[in-house]
Amino acid sequence: MLSQQIRTKKKKLLEELGENRLPYLTPADADFHQLWKTKYSKLIFRKSDTVPAELHQMVQESFLTLREHNCFFQDLVRIKEKDFLTPVSRILIGNPGCTYKYLNTRLFTVPWPAEGYDIKYCSPQMHDACKALMRLNDYLHIEAVKALQGQNLFETKEIKDTTVIDREQSFATSLTEEGSVSKDQSSVCVPEDDRSLKNRTSYNLTLLNYMDPLQMLYLKQEPYFGMGNMAVSWHHDESLVERSTVAVYSYSCEDSAVQESSEQGLKGRDPAVWHVGLKVAWDIETPGLAVPLHQGDIYLMLDDLNMTHQHCVLAGLSPRFSSTHRVADSSRGTLEYILGQCELALQNLQTDSDSAAWSLKSLEAAVVKQVEEIHNEVEFEWLRQFWFQGKRYLKCTDWWLKPMAKLEEFWRKLEIMTSLVLSEVRKEQQIEEQRNETISCFLLLLKERQKLRKEWTASHRKNAEKETETKHPDLKSPSPI
Repeated sequence: MLSQQIRTKKKKLLEELGENRLPYLTPADADFHQLWKTKYSKLIFRKSDTVPAELHQMVQESFLTLREHNCFFQDLVRIKEKDFLTPVSRILIGNPGCTYKYLNTRLFTVPWPAEGYDIKYCSPQMHDACKALMRLNDYLHIEAVKALQGQNLFETKEIKDTTVIDREQSFATSLTEEGSVSKDQSSVCVPEDDRSLKNRTSYNLTLLNYMDPLQMLYLKQEPYFGMGNMAVSWHHDESLVERSTVAVYSYSCEDSAVQESSEQGLKGRDPAVWHVGLKVAWDIETPGLAVPLHQGDIYLMLDDLNMTHQHCVLAGLSPRFSSTHRVADSSRGTLEYILGQCELALQNLQTDSDSAAWSLKSLEAAVVKQVEEIHNEVEFEWLRQFWFQGKRYLKCTDWWLKPMAKLEEFWRKLEIMTSLVLSEVRKEQQIEEQRNETISCFLLLLKERQKLRKEWTASHRKNAEKETETKHPDLKSPSPI
């Protein structure tokens, strides 16, 4: 029954594709590999048979475990001031205390069992699933280092070969000119040290995706090349360490109906098979690529490929999981960071030893500004983001509840500090110039807070409406702040 459903939908998709707007190539095209080599060389592909069978089994079982426990969730994201539910369902797994933000939505990691952390999972199966993904993370880190080392060796050899050719062609140039060219080229091919490679490949989390296309009433069509249905639109991955590698493990639950499609000699990409699409950003001349993804295939986006190119995910007809490993920028996205910010802000709060009354150490504009900025960050980047997603994490672990309780305690003290500023600036004994400067920056941040609270209230309302319409059980009402 399912196979017949897939065949029917595949036929319809082929009819809808029509003529391509811009050219794109698939492995069936003669120029595919040459285009890959010249324009997409930083995309590295690994067939499933290069990955250890034991790892395949562990990872694929972890996907199924997470699906059985209803741990994949559609995210409510904001694009151009409008809220949308993602067609793909996701869960973030990674280092304890890490977060990842995309399209104004912050996700919080379900922590994998990292050494030195006491993490209680809702079941032994959940522990095993997170452990398997940590194992995959370690494997992909090693593969990414090897790929970057190989790329560096290739580029160094290519530059040396080019230098020899240039020197032969420019034999008549002056020694000064020849020396300057050599110097410029040698600066380009300075080998990376091990530390740099490690920083750009030490994945601290993975964003897992799941989608069953047959359950989707509507998927957006790829607009530039006519590649068909998209599960994920064209984009750059956000919030990553600069020039860090992204590694993706793909697992599509193919059946015979999908496998048959490769024998039919289709023009363009086969809409029954999942693909990753790539294009050069802001380029309407270079053809795009559509690379098929099968069970257990891996691809790596090395170096600056994520910034110079865009990628999308083209839906097939079978359900598909993916694990997308990233080096998330942790400068402002970890629990350690935000707790440190809270401690910094509370340095301006003191308690009278006799009356136990709260007071502020300083009313300088710079100090007040810093504290109120941290206040906004705690409320809107952390507490509201966490509670807006409801209690979804409790399906896996309660690890985040204690940190959130601690952040709420800090937030209450920050509210007290805001009240103290209001009380102090009303007093006339303040120096007028200093008082006006403090009021000026303070009011700007209060207005921003009021505006953001209204936006969050509207988002909560929309979220509740969507929950009612779709009967989605996992989008709970957020905890009031």
